[in-house]
Amino acid sequence: MTRWKRRSDRSGRAPLPSPGRPPVAGRNELRRFWAAIASGLSSEDAAASANVPQAVGARWFRKAGGMPPAMFGPSAKPHSGRYLSFAEREEIALLRAQGCTVQEVARRIGRAASTISRELRRNAATRSGGLEYRASTAQWHAERSARRPKQAKLVLNAALQAYVQDRLAGLVEAPSGVPVPGPSVSWKGRRHGPRQDRRWARAWSPEQIARRLPVDFPDDITMRISHEAIYQALFVQGRGALRRELTACLRTGRVLRMPRARTRRRGKNFVSSEIMISQRPVEVADRAVPGHWEGDLILGLGSSAIGTLVERKTRFTMLLHLPRMIGHGKEARIKNGPALAGHGAEAVCEAITRTITTLPEQLRRSLTWDQGAEMAQHARLKIDAGLQVYFCDPQSPWQRATNENTNGLLRQYFPKGTDLSVHSAHEIDAVATTLNTRPRKTLEWRTPAEALDELLRSTNKQPVATIT
Repeated sequence: MTRWKRRSDRSGRAPLPSPGRPPVAGRNELRRFWAAIASGLSSEDAAASANVPQAVGARWFRKAGGMPPAMFGPSAKPHSGRYLSFAEREEIALLRAQGCTVQEVARRIGRAASTISRELRRNAATRSGGLEYRASTAQWHAERSARRPKQAKLVLNAALQAYVQDRLAGLVEAPSGVPVPGPSVSWKGRRHGPRQDRRWARAWSPEQIARRLPVDFPDDITMRISHEAIYQALFVQGRGALRRELTACLRTGRVLRMPRARTRRRGKNFVSSEIMISQRPVEVADRAVPGHWEGDLILGLGSSAIGTLVERKTRFTMLLHLPRMIGHGKEARIKNGPALAGHGAEAVCEAITRTITTLPEQLRRSLTWDQGAEMAQHARLKIDAGLQVYFCDPQSPWQRATNENTNGLLRQYFPKGTDLSVHSAHEIDAVATTLNTRPRKTLEWRTPAEALDELLRSTNKQPVATIT
Protein backbone atom coordinates (compact mmCIF):
# COMPACT_ATOMS: atom_id res chain seq x y z
CA MET A 1 0.00 0.00 0.00
CA THR A 2 1.46 3.33 -1.09
CA ARG A 3 1.62 6.01 1.62
CA TRP A 4 0.02 9.27 0.60
CA LYS A 5 2.54 12.09 0.77
CA ARG A 6 1.75 15.60 1.80
CA ARG A 7 3.09 18.64 0.01
CA SER A 8 4.98 19.64 3.15
CA ASP A 9 7.18 16.54 2.80
CA ARG A 10 8.88 18.27 -0.12
CA SER A 11 10.28 21.02 2.11
CA GLY A 12 13.40 18.96 2.90
CA ARG A 13 13.43 20.33 6.42
CA ALA A 14 14.07 18.01 9.33
CA PRO A 15 10.93 17.38 11.39
CA LEU A 16 10.54 19.47 14.52
CA PRO A 17 9.91 17.40 17.67
CA SER A 18 7.94 20.27 19.20
CA PRO A 19 7.53 23.11 16.71
CA GLY A 20 5.65 25.42 19.07
CA ARG A 21 5.14 28.81 17.45
CA PRO A 22 7.30 31.67 16.21
CA PRO A 23 8.60 33.99 18.96
CA VAL A 24 6.95 37.32 19.65
CA ALA A 25 10.02 39.21 18.43
CA GLY A 26 12.75 38.76 15.89
CA ARG A 27 16.43 39.56 15.63
CA ASN A 28 15.89 43.29 15.24
CA GLU A 29 13.82 43.51 18.43
CA LEU A 30 16.40 41.47 20.32
CA ARG A 31 19.21 43.69 19.06
CA ARG A 32 17.37 46.82 20.19
CA PHE A 33 16.62 45.22 23.55
CA TRP A 34 20.24 44.29 24.32
CA ALA A 35 21.49 47.64 23.06
CA ALA A 36 19.15 49.33 25.54
CA ILE A 37 20.37 47.02 28.32
CA ALA A 38 23.97 47.95 27.48
CA SER A 39 23.05 51.63 27.77
CA GLY A 40 21.90 51.06 31.35
CA LEU A 41 18.11 50.72 31.03
CA SER A 42 16.17 48.23 33.11
CA SER A 43 14.74 45.14 31.42
CA GLU A 44 11.25 46.68 31.49
CA ASP A 45 12.36 49.95 29.87
CA ALA A 46 14.52 48.06 27.37
CA ALA A 47 11.51 45.93 26.41
CA ALA A 48 9.45 49.07 25.84
CA SER A 49 12.16 50.49 23.57
CA ALA A 50 12.11 47.24 21.57
CA ASN A 51 8.29 47.27 21.33
CA VAL A 52 7.83 43.98 23.17
CA PRO A 53 5.90 43.28 26.41
CA GLN A 54 7.71 43.98 29.65
CA ALA A 55 7.28 40.37 30.78
CA VAL A 56 9.06 39.22 27.63
CA GLY A 57 11.99 41.56 28.29
CA ALA A 58 12.30 40.34 31.88
CA ARG A 59 12.27 36.74 30.64
CA TRP A 60 14.98 37.45 28.05
CA PHE A 61 17.20 39.10 30.66
CA ARG A 62 16.71 36.30 33.21
CA LYS A 63 17.22 33.48 30.70
CA ALA A 64 20.44 35.04 29.43
CA GLY A 65 21.71 35.66 32.96
CA GLY A 66 22.00 39.37 32.24
CA MET A 67 24.59 38.63 29.53
CA PRO A 68 23.78 39.51 25.90
CA PRO A 69 24.13 36.59 23.45
CA ALA A 70 27.28 36.66 21.36
CA MET A 71 25.35 37.64 18.23
CA PHE A 72 24.23 40.86 19.93
CA GLY A 73 27.51 41.69 21.64
CA PRO A 74 29.56 44.78 20.77
CA SER A 75 32.09 42.66 18.84
CA ALA A 76 29.47 40.77 16.80
CA LYS A 77 29.73 41.03 13.04
CA PRO A 78 26.83 42.65 11.14
CA HIS A 79 24.31 40.39 9.45
CA SER A 80 25.65 39.23 6.09
CA GLY A 81 23.80 40.34 2.98
CA ARG A 82 24.19 36.83 1.64
CA TYR A 83 21.14 35.74 3.60
CA LEU A 84 17.58 36.93 3.18
CA SER A 85 16.45 39.52 5.69
CA PHE A 86 13.05 39.69 7.37
CA ALA A 87 12.10 42.66 5.17
CA GLU A 88 12.86 40.61 2.06
CA ARG A 89 10.80 37.72 3.39
CA GLU A 90 7.88 40.08 3.95
CA GLU A 91 8.24 41.24 0.35
CA ILE A 92 8.29 37.63 -0.87
CA ALA A 93 5.13 36.80 1.08
CA LEU A 94 3.36 39.89 -0.29
CA LEU A 95 4.33 39.19 -3.91
CA ARG A 96 3.34 35.53 -3.66
CA ALA A 97 -0.04 36.55 -2.24
CA GLN A 98 -0.47 38.75 -5.32
CA GLY A 99 0.12 35.71 -7.56
CA CYS A 100 3.62 36.55 -8.80
CA THR A 101 5.76 33.72 -10.12
CA VAL A 102 9.09 32.72 -8.65
CA GLN A 103 10.95 34.46 -11.46
CA GLU A 104 8.94 37.65 -11.02
CA VAL A 105 9.57 37.68 -7.26
CA ALA A 106 13.31 37.18 -7.88
CA ARG A 107 13.40 40.14 -10.28
CA ARG A 108 11.49 42.38 -7.89
CA ILE A 109 13.78 41.87 -4.89
CA GLY A 110 17.04 41.40 -6.80
CA ARG A 111 17.72 37.76 -5.90
CA ALA A 112 18.31 34.59 -7.90
CA ALA A 113 15.25 32.54 -8.79
CA SER A 114 16.85 29.47 -7.18
CA THR A 115 17.17 31.40 -3.89
CA ILE A 116 13.48 32.23 -3.92
CA SER A 117 12.56 28.66 -4.84
CA ARG A 118 14.58 27.21 -1.95
CA GLU A 119 13.16 29.81 0.43
CA LEU A 120 9.57 28.94 -0.50
CA ARG A 121 10.26 25.24 -0.03
CA ARG A 122 12.48 25.15 3.06
CA ASN A 123 11.00 27.85 5.24
CA ALA A 124 7.31 27.54 4.46
CA ALA A 125 4.71 26.84 7.13
CA THR A 126 3.97 23.08 7.06
CA ARG A 127 1.60 22.67 9.99
CA SER A 128 -1.47 22.26 7.78
CA GLY A 129 0.29 19.82 5.44
CA GLY A 130 0.75 22.42 2.74
CA LEU A 131 3.54 24.82 1.87
CA GLU A 132 2.06 28.17 2.85
CA TYR A 133 4.60 30.96 3.06
CA ARG A 134 4.43 33.50 5.89
CA ALA A 135 7.27 35.90 6.62
CA SER A 136 7.31 35.51 10.41
CA THR A 137 7.26 31.72 10.23
CA ALA A 138 9.92 31.71 7.50
CA GLN A 139 12.20 33.94 9.58
CA TRP A 140 11.72 31.62 12.56
CA HIS A 141 12.64 28.51 10.56
CA ALA A 142 15.65 30.25 8.99
CA GLU A 143 17.06 31.35 12.37
CA ARG A 144 16.47 27.89 13.84
CA SER A 145 18.30 26.22 10.95
CA ALA A 146 21.19 28.69 11.18
CA ARG A 147 21.97 27.81 14.78
CA ARG A 148 25.21 25.97 15.35
CA PRO A 149 24.91 24.64 18.90
CA LYS A 150 28.28 24.27 20.53
CA GLN A 151 28.86 22.53 23.82
CA ALA A 152 30.62 24.48 26.51
CA LYS A 153 34.25 23.67 27.18
CA LEU A 154 33.45 22.80 30.78
CA VAL A 155 31.00 20.15 29.55
CA LEU A 156 33.51 18.50 27.23
CA ASN A 157 36.42 18.52 29.69
CA ALA A 158 35.50 16.75 32.95
CA ALA A 159 38.89 17.43 34.56
CA LEU A 160 38.62 21.15 33.83
CA GLN A 161 35.08 21.24 35.16
CA ALA A 162 36.14 19.51 38.39
CA TYR A 163 39.05 21.95 38.83
CA VAL A 164 36.83 25.01 38.33
CA GLN A 165 34.07 23.73 40.56
CA ASP A 166 36.45 22.78 43.37
CA ARG A 167 38.13 26.23 43.39
CA LEU A 168 34.79 27.95 43.18
CA ALA A 169 32.66 25.89 45.57
CA GLY A 170 35.10 23.66 47.46
CA LEU A 171 34.82 23.51 51.23
CA VAL A 172 36.93 25.68 53.48
CA GLU A 173 39.58 23.61 55.26
CA ALA A 174 41.45 24.18 58.49
CA PRO A 175 45.29 24.06 58.46
CA SER A 176 44.99 20.43 59.53
CA GLY A 177 42.97 19.64 56.41
CA VAL A 178 39.67 19.13 58.23
CA PRO A 179 36.70 20.62 56.30
CA VAL A 180 34.95 23.52 58.03
CA PRO A 181 31.42 23.90 56.63
CA GLY A 182 30.71 27.20 58.35
CA PRO A 183 27.26 28.77 58.84
CA SER A 184 24.58 29.07 56.19
CA VAL A 185 23.69 32.77 56.04
CA SER A 186 20.61 34.17 54.36
CA TRP A 187 21.07 37.19 52.14
CA LYS A 188 18.86 40.01 53.38
CA GLY A 189 20.05 42.87 51.20
CA ARG A 190 17.24 44.84 49.57
CA ARG A 191 19.20 47.29 47.46
CA HIS A 192 20.78 45.05 44.82
CA GLY A 193 18.09 42.52 43.93
CA PRO A 194 17.75 38.82 44.77
CA ARG A 195 20.90 36.88 45.59
CA GLN A 196 21.67 33.36 46.71
CA ASP A 197 22.04 32.54 50.40
CA ARG A 198 25.69 32.56 51.35
CA ARG A 199 27.80 29.66 52.54
CA TRP A 200 31.50 29.18 53.23
CA ALA A 201 33.46 28.03 50.21
CA ARG A 202 36.92 28.43 48.72
CA ALA A 203 35.35 31.15 46.58
CA TRP A 204 38.12 31.81 44.08
CA SER A 205 36.99 34.38 41.58
CA PRO A 206 36.65 33.23 37.95
CA GLU A 207 39.64 35.40 37.03
CA GLN A 208 41.77 33.81 39.76
CA ILE A 209 40.78 30.35 38.50
CA ALA A 210 41.57 31.21 34.88
CA ARG A 211 44.95 32.77 35.76
CA ARG A 212 45.96 29.89 38.02
CA LEU A 213 45.41 27.16 35.43
CA PRO A 214 48.65 27.87 33.47
CA VAL A 215 50.55 27.76 36.77
CA ASP A 216 49.15 24.41 37.85
CA PHE A 217 49.11 22.85 34.35
CA PRO A 218 51.92 24.50 32.38
CA ASP A 219 52.17 21.70 29.80
CA ASP A 220 48.48 20.80 29.40
CA ILE A 221 46.87 23.26 26.99
CA THR A 222 43.50 21.54 27.41
CA MET A 223 43.35 22.94 30.96
CA ARG A 224 42.70 26.48 29.84
CA ILE A 225 39.54 28.59 30.08
CA SER A 226 38.73 32.28 30.22
CA HIS A 227 37.03 33.89 33.18
CA GLU A 228 34.24 35.03 30.87
CA ALA A 229 33.45 31.41 29.96
CA ILE A 230 33.15 30.59 33.67
CA TYR A 231 30.75 33.49 34.21
CA GLN A 232 28.66 32.33 31.26
CA ALA A 233 28.55 28.80 32.65
CA LEU A 234 27.22 30.22 35.93
CA PHE A 235 24.77 32.82 34.67
CA VAL A 236 23.38 31.49 31.37
CA GLN A 237 20.64 28.89 31.64
CA GLY A 238 21.00 25.78 29.50
CA ARG A 239 24.79 25.80 29.28
CA GLY A 240 24.86 22.56 31.26
CA ALA A 241 28.31 23.15 32.73
CA LEU A 242 27.90 24.64 36.20
CA ARG A 243 24.78 24.83 38.33
CA ARG A 244 23.40 28.31 38.84
CA GLU A 245 23.27 27.63 42.59
CA LEU A 246 27.06 27.98 42.57
CA THR A 247 26.66 31.73 42.10
CA ALA A 248 26.31 31.74 45.91
CA CYS A 249 30.06 31.12 45.97
CA LEU A 250 30.79 34.35 44.12
CA ARG A 251 31.70 37.21 46.39
CA THR A 252 28.70 39.22 45.28
CA GLY A 253 26.26 36.29 45.44
CA ARG A 254 24.53 37.82 42.40
CA VAL A 255 22.47 35.38 40.31
CA LEU A 256 22.38 37.67 37.25
CA ARG A 257 25.06 39.80 35.69
CA MET A 258 24.48 43.49 36.23
CA PRO A 259 25.46 45.70 33.26
CA ARG A 260 27.98 48.33 34.31
CA ALA A 261 26.08 51.07 32.54
CA ARG A 262 23.09 50.32 34.76
CA THR A 263 25.11 50.88 37.94
CA ARG A 264 26.45 54.15 36.54
CA ARG A 265 22.90 55.37 36.02
CA ARG A 266 22.02 54.77 39.64
CA GLY A 267 21.14 57.97 41.34
CA LYS A 268 18.49 59.69 43.32
CA ASN A 269 15.55 61.48 41.78
CA PHE A 270 16.28 64.57 43.86
CA VAL A 271 19.65 65.04 42.09
CA SER A 272 19.61 67.08 38.88
CA SER A 273 22.38 67.92 36.45
CA GLU A 274 22.52 71.55 37.67
CA ILE A 275 23.81 70.52 41.12
CA MET A 276 26.29 67.86 40.10
CA ILE A 277 29.95 68.24 41.03
CA SER A 278 30.82 69.06 37.42
CA GLN A 279 28.94 72.37 37.89
CA ARG A 280 30.85 73.30 41.04
CA PRO A 281 32.90 76.53 40.75
CA VAL A 282 36.59 76.23 39.95
CA GLU A 283 37.52 78.02 43.18
CA VAL A 284 36.31 74.97 45.12
CA ALA A 285 38.69 72.58 43.41
CA ASP A 286 41.86 74.68 43.91
CA ARG A 287 41.06 75.37 47.60
CA ALA A 288 41.82 79.05 47.09
CA VAL A 289 38.73 80.32 48.91
CA PRO A 290 37.56 79.07 52.33
CA GLY A 291 33.97 78.14 53.09
CA HIS A 292 33.58 75.10 50.85
CA TRP A 293 32.72 71.93 52.77
CA GLU A 294 32.53 68.20 52.16
CA GLY A 295 30.13 66.01 54.11
CA ASP A 296 29.22 62.39 54.72
CA LEU A 297 27.89 59.93 57.28
CA ILE A 298 29.93 57.33 59.10
CA LEU A 299 27.73 54.37 59.95
CA GLY A 300 27.86 52.01 62.89
CA LEU A 301 26.05 49.03 64.34
CA GLY A 302 22.27 49.06 64.35
CA SER A 303 22.02 51.77 61.68
CA SER A 304 23.61 54.33 63.98
CA ALA A 305 25.43 57.26 62.37
CA ILE A 306 27.47 60.41 62.94
CA GLY A 307 27.61 63.21 60.38
CA THR A 308 30.92 64.75 59.32
CA LEU A 309 31.63 68.17 57.78
CA VAL A 310 35.16 69.10 56.65
CA GLU A 311 36.26 72.46 55.29
CA ARG A 312 38.40 71.91 52.21
CA LYS A 313 40.99 74.66 52.68
CA THR A 314 41.68 74.40 56.43
CA ARG A 315 40.54 70.78 57.04
CA PHE A 316 38.49 72.10 59.96
CA THR A 317 36.07 69.35 61.06
CA MET A 318 32.59 69.60 62.54
CA LEU A 319 30.64 66.53 63.66
CA LEU A 320 26.86 66.12 63.63
CA HIS A 321 25.13 64.42 66.54
CA LEU A 322 22.34 62.24 65.08
CA PRO A 323 20.54 60.54 67.98
CA ARG A 324 17.94 57.88 67.34
CA MET A 325 14.32 58.93 67.42
CA ILE A 326 11.73 57.70 69.92
CA GLY A 327 10.40 54.29 68.96
CA HIS A 328 13.50 53.01 67.19
CA GLY A 329 13.71 49.24 67.51
CA LYS A 330 10.27 49.07 69.11
CA GLU A 331 7.80 50.37 66.58
CA ALA A 332 7.32 48.98 63.07
CA ARG A 333 8.83 51.10 60.32
CA ILE A 334 6.21 53.22 58.54
CA LYS A 335 6.53 53.44 54.78
CA ASN A 336 7.56 56.95 53.73
CA GLY A 337 7.63 57.88 57.42
CA PRO A 338 10.49 59.45 59.38
CA ALA A 339 13.74 57.50 59.67
CA LEU A 340 13.76 56.43 63.32
CA ALA A 341 17.47 55.60 63.11
CA GLY A 342 18.16 59.34 63.35
CA HIS A 343 19.88 59.98 60.02
CA GLY A 344 16.93 60.58 57.74
CA ALA A 345 16.72 63.55 55.37
CA GLU A 346 14.94 65.82 57.84
CA ALA A 347 17.24 65.00 60.77
CA VAL A 348 20.40 65.50 58.73
CA CYS A 349 19.14 68.77 57.27
CA GLU A 350 18.34 70.13 60.74
CA ALA A 351 21.70 68.96 62.15
CA ILE A 352 23.69 70.60 59.35
CA THR A 353 21.72 73.83 59.65
CA ARG A 354 22.12 73.92 63.43
CA THR A 355 25.88 73.31 63.20
CA ILE A 356 26.94 75.29 60.15
CA THR A 357 25.03 78.46 61.06
CA THR A 358 27.41 78.97 64.02
CA LEU A 359 29.99 80.08 61.44
CA PRO A 360 30.21 83.47 59.69
CA GLU A 361 28.49 83.76 56.33
CA GLN A 362 31.76 83.86 54.36
CA LEU A 363 32.53 80.36 55.64
CA ARG A 364 29.24 78.97 54.32
CA ARG A 365 29.62 78.84 50.56
CA SER A 366 29.04 75.26 49.36
CA LEU A 367 28.68 71.67 50.53
CA THR A 368 29.63 68.59 48.51
CA TRP A 369 27.93 65.30 49.43
CA ASP A 370 27.39 61.88 47.90
CA GLN A 371 24.00 60.86 46.52
CA GLY A 372 22.70 59.45 49.77
CA ALA A 373 19.00 59.65 50.57
CA GLU A 374 19.84 61.67 53.69
CA MET A 375 20.33 64.73 51.45
CA ALA A 376 16.86 64.61 49.88
CA GLN A 377 16.04 67.99 51.51
CA HIS A 378 19.04 69.82 50.02
CA ALA A 379 16.76 72.56 48.65
CA ARG A 380 15.57 73.36 52.19
CA LEU A 381 19.17 73.26 53.41
CA LYS A 382 20.16 75.85 50.83
CA ILE A 383 17.50 78.22 52.16
CA ASP A 384 18.01 77.63 55.89
CA ALA A 385 21.81 77.48 55.98
CA GLY A 386 22.75 79.45 52.86
CA LEU A 387 24.76 76.52 51.48
CA GLN A 388 24.81 75.61 47.82
CA VAL A 389 24.80 71.79 47.75
CA TYR A 390 26.61 69.79 45.06
CA PHE A 391 26.48 66.02 44.58
CA CYS A 392 29.26 63.64 43.56
CA ASP A 393 28.88 61.09 40.80
CA PRO A 394 27.63 57.66 41.90
CA GLN A 395 30.30 55.40 43.37
CA SER A 396 32.95 58.15 43.23
CA PRO A 397 34.22 58.68 46.80
CA TRP A 398 37.49 60.16 45.52
CA GLN A 399 35.54 63.28 44.57
CA ARG A 400 35.29 63.96 48.32
CA ALA A 401 38.87 62.99 49.13
CA THR A 402 39.24 65.39 52.08
CA ASN A 403 36.13 64.03 53.74
CA GLU A 404 37.07 60.40 53.10
CA ASN A 405 40.49 60.97 54.67
CA THR A 406 38.89 62.59 57.70
CA ASN A 407 36.45 59.70 58.06
CA GLY A 408 39.44 57.38 58.21
CA LEU A 409 40.91 59.43 61.04
CA LEU A 410 37.59 59.36 62.88
CA ARG A 411 37.49 55.58 62.80
CA GLN A 412 40.19 55.64 65.48
CA TYR A 413 37.51 56.96 67.84
CA PHE A 414 34.40 55.43 66.20
CA PRO A 415 35.47 51.97 64.97
CA LYS A 416 33.41 50.06 62.45
CA GLY A 417 31.01 47.55 63.91
CA THR A 418 30.32 49.61 67.05
CA ASP A 419 27.14 51.35 68.13
CA LEU A 420 27.66 55.06 67.44
CA SER A 421 24.42 56.05 69.15
CA VAL A 422 26.04 55.64 72.60
CA HIS A 423 28.13 58.77 72.07
CA SER A 424 26.67 62.00 73.34
CA ALA A 425 26.93 65.38 71.63
CA HIS A 426 29.53 66.41 74.21
CA GLU A 427 31.72 63.40 73.40
CA ILE A 428 31.41 63.99 69.67
CA ASP A 429 32.43 67.64 70.07
CA ALA A 430 35.47 66.51 72.07
CA VAL A 431 36.60 64.26 69.21
CA ALA A 432 36.14 67.11 66.73
CA THR A 433 38.26 69.39 68.92
CA THR A 434 40.94 66.71 69.08
CA LEU A 435 41.15 66.54 65.29
CA ASN A 436 41.09 70.31 64.91
CA THR A 437 44.02 70.75 67.30
CA ARG A 438 46.19 68.07 65.68
CA PRO A 439 49.05 69.39 63.45
CA ARG A 440 48.62 68.54 59.78
CA LYS A 441 51.38 68.12 57.23
CA THR A 442 49.23 69.59 54.46
CA LEU A 443 48.91 72.78 56.57
CA GLU A 444 52.68 73.01 57.12
CA TRP A 445 52.22 71.51 60.58
CA ARG A 446 49.65 74.02 61.69
CA THR A 447 46.41 72.77 63.19
CA PRO A 448 43.05 73.19 61.39
CA ALA A 449 41.89 75.45 64.22
CA GLU A 450 44.92 77.72 63.78
CA ALA A 451 44.41 77.86 60.02
CA LEU A 452 40.77 78.78 60.46
CA ASP A 453 41.53 81.47 63.06
CA GLU A 454 44.14 82.97 60.78
CA LEU A 455 41.59 83.23 57.99
CA LEU A 456 39.09 84.88 60.28
CA ARG A 457 41.63 87.41 61.57
CA SER A 458 42.61 88.30 58.02
CA THR A 459 38.98 89.25 57.34
CA ASN A 460 38.67 91.19 60.63
CA LYS A 461 36.26 88.67 62.10
CA GLN A 462 36.18 87.28 65.58
CA PRO A 463 37.66 83.76 65.86
CA VAL A 464 35.23 80.91 66.36
CA ALA A 465 37.73 78.08 66.80
CA THR A 466 39.43 77.49 70.11
CA ILE A 467 43.14 76.78 70.07
CA THR A 468 44.49 74.78 72.96
